[in-house]
Amino acid sequence: MQFKDIIGQDEIKRQLVQTVAENRVSHAQLFLSCDGSGALPMAIAYAQYINCLDKKADDSCGECSSCRKYGRYIHPDLHFSYPFFASKDVKTAVDVLDEWRSMLLEDPYFDMDIWRSKLSAENKQANINIAECHDIIKKLSYKAFEAETKVLIMWLPEYLDKEGNSLLKIIEEPPQNTLFLLVANNQEQILSTLLSRTQIVKIPKLPHAVVESYLMETQGLSENQATEYSFLADGNLIEAKQLVVTTHNENADHFAEWLRMGYGNRVLDMTVFVDQIAGWGRENQKNFLRYGISFLRECALLISGADELVKLPLSAMDTAKKLSAHVLSLTMAEAIISELETAHYHVERNANPKILFLDVSLQLVKIIKFKTFPKGTQHIYN
Repeated sequence: MQFKDIIGQDEIKRQLVQTVAENRVSHAQLFLSCDGSGALPMAIAYAQYINCLDKKADDSCGECSSCRKYGRYIHPDLHFSYPFFASKDVKTAVDVLDEWRSMLLEDPYFDMDIWRSKLSAENKQANINIAECHDIIKKLSYKAFEAETKVLIMWLPEYLDKEGNSLLKIIEEPPQNTLFLLVANNQEQILSTLLSRTQIVKIPKLPHAVVESYLMETQGLSENQATEYSFLADGNLIEAKQLVVTTHNENADHFAEWLRMGYGNRVLDMTVFVDQIAGWGRENQKNFLRYGISFLRECALLISGADELVKLPLSAMDTAKKLSAHVLSLTMAEAIISELETAHYHVERNANPKILFLDVSLQLVKIIKFKTFPKGTQHIYN
């Protein structure tokens, strides 16, 4: 993995290269980012650059023996730790190392849901257990085989429970030439004792323009399609690529019409629409709801007069302005978003789609037509 293989994040790449050039690589770093921002491939590219035998000014060479092994994730001094599902056959992360390498080779941009789908998760809870912590300590206590620096990349340290405290000593006083790179999404879920011992590198969400360009260049999308998917993914490249496969390209029209049905109290039309949604499949239903949530948040900005902050594609802007001016209020938007978020939660848990979307449709009528808001919603509608 080289820096050139990572989408965007040029400033972060420059900063990491500079730490190597100035010999100020902190021995324990936490790459903190949202899903789909490229934090995991960034950590791998950084480790590869550090151990490259023929470093370039801005990237590893990609051709030396170290880079070739890093490229296949088989370097003996590159270690990974990640959440897994323990069983009688799986005690530590190394027991699913083949699956992990396969996942990285297939696409280094993935999240916990994708990783779970590669394993026999069943109903087990993923974690990084005490056996894994002991295995990390054991592996890092050995001398490096061939690289100058041993590297441990831990993906999602949020899945460390209190057992993670067993790693504190080795992180605080690591063996010589040992580098810890933690890759996390949620700072609040990381052990505070672990957090205090790392240098945080914040990796921002990808700009919409970067995601759009990637989708047009690699997925063959039109500009309008790429703009819509980029807006819906909100900087998450993983979600953007999934949308290419699963999203109906008519989300904007469908959602706007759904709101109009609610405003017009067109219950019969809604039942027909519910039948249509029920046949879309779970992923498309989730994408539709996510689109609605994102769309309404942009409408809230329009209602508040913050037009300059709105990131809607031009194809949806006119509809959003009309709905915001004549149909929606801030309270309505807040209440509908709450309903959609609840529906998304239930879709993920295999709720009956006809019953679920019919209920949400009736809630839309109550909120938009009759201005009846769920308990707890602040009434700011005049």
